[in-house]
Amino acid sequence: MITTILAAAEEGAKPHNPIIPVWQEIVVGSVAFAVLCFVLMKFVFPQMEKTFAARVDAIEGGIKRAEAAQAEANGLLEQYKTQLAEARTEAARIRDEARADAEGIRQDVLAKAREESDRIIAAGREQLAAQRESIVRDLRSEVGTLAVDLASKIVGESLADEARTRGTVDRFITELGAGTGGR
Repeated sequence: MITTILAAAEEGAKPHNPIIPVWQEIVVGSVAFAVLCFVLMKFVFPQMEKTFAARVDAIEGGIKRAEAAQAEANGLLEQYKTQLAEARTEAARIRDEARADAEGIRQDVLAKAREESDRIIAAGREQLAAQRESIVRDLRSEVGTLAVDLASKIVGESLADEARTRGTVDRFITELGAGTGGR
């Protein structure tokens, strides 16, 4: 503009208003603007539309993929919850079976212990009876010997004859046993 004003001043023409531009500049500016708009509409705006469309697709596809992943995760969560419930039920069943088995084993062990206790008591009684018989025999023999010695001292003669001694002792013990058995 300054060059236009200077050029007009040099030519002697009257100067133009600086606020209103020269009509040639308006034409050149309009042509340049039209060329710029043409280039933008032909090359830049379609590229921008493709980029925007790609971004929209990516975002929408991402949302769809996220929704699908969420649905899959929810399905897996439900499956895991179901499996967990089944596992808890199975654990409770196994625990109950183990308790029942333990009770059965406990009863078996108690029964075997009772049987063993009864067997030991019976064996002890048999052993006591055998020992008693042995002690009774030993006592009879000793009582017989003592009785014969005492009788020998009282009578004053020797009762050394074995057969007579044995018969006398047996008779004495039998009479003694008959006397106590009647009470």
